[in-house]
Amino acid sequence: MPKNYLAAAIEIAQEAGKILIEELSLPLDIRYKGDEVDLVTQADKRSERLIVEQLTKHFPDHAIAAEEGTGHESASASEFRWHVDPLDGTTNYAHGYPCFSVSIALAQRERLLAAVIFNPFYNELFTAERGEGAAFNGKKVHVSKVGTLSTSLLCTGFPVRNRKASANLQYYGDFTQRSHGVRRDGSAALDLASVACGRFDGFWEFGLAKWDTAAGVLLVEEAGGKVTDFAGNPYQLGGPVILATNGLIHEEIRAVALEISRRPLASG
Repeated sequence: MPKNYLAAAIEIAQEAGKILIEELSLPLDIRYKGDEVDLVTQADKRSERLIVEQLTKHFPDHAIAAEEGTGHESASASEFRWHVDPLDGTTNYAHGYPCFSVSIALAQRERLLAAVIFNPFYNELFTAERGEGAAFNGKKVHVSKVGTLSTSLLCTGFPVRNRKASANLQYYGDFTQRSHGVRRDGSAALDLASVACGRFDGFWEFGLAKWDTAAGVLLVEEAGGKVTDFAGNPYQLGGPVILATNGLIHEEIRAVALEISRRPLASG
């Protein structure tokens, strides 16, 4: 794979990160998408504009799928598609909580080739190339060696829309009791990056979009981890549920998740 894919994505993610830090010091300009809790900031829009412009400049024939809708996903017949989240963790960002990131990934016919996740607040850069491993700030990283669910630290997230309809509170409660703890940081991209570098041992979530997970999935796989759905099938981008782990605790988590899924949903 040409090295310029990853190099370009790194450069663009870092430029977008500068915009996010710059906007962080300005008065907040918030718009809402659909319902009252799903917000988008001026930073989302500026970051996405830059990313789409730069990717188009470098790779004019490639398709781009971007969260705020400024990409040209269907305008290209190319087998190459970029998945862009210009600001993953918008709610955190809007509250000044420094857990947010730029996420950029390239796929060729659904096969992920290159990935970048960048937290500009802490200057943390996670990168991966198909067959070349994963890195954190330029140094190779690997998933953790934790071997049991009871000693593992997990992470998950909850949807901004239809929270009451989400079954995840049931999973959250069970996994909190069965593990060393469950964190909820509000950026799926960074959660996956943290599994890749061994900070977390496992991550699960429901209803994530392709741009939420594309970069993180490649990071986890290239760091030696495993990514499936709860049935154990390979995770498909945009699928209803994702389970990403260090591999060692994967089947144990999956068995618990399947058990929970068969219970009747709690009412109310």
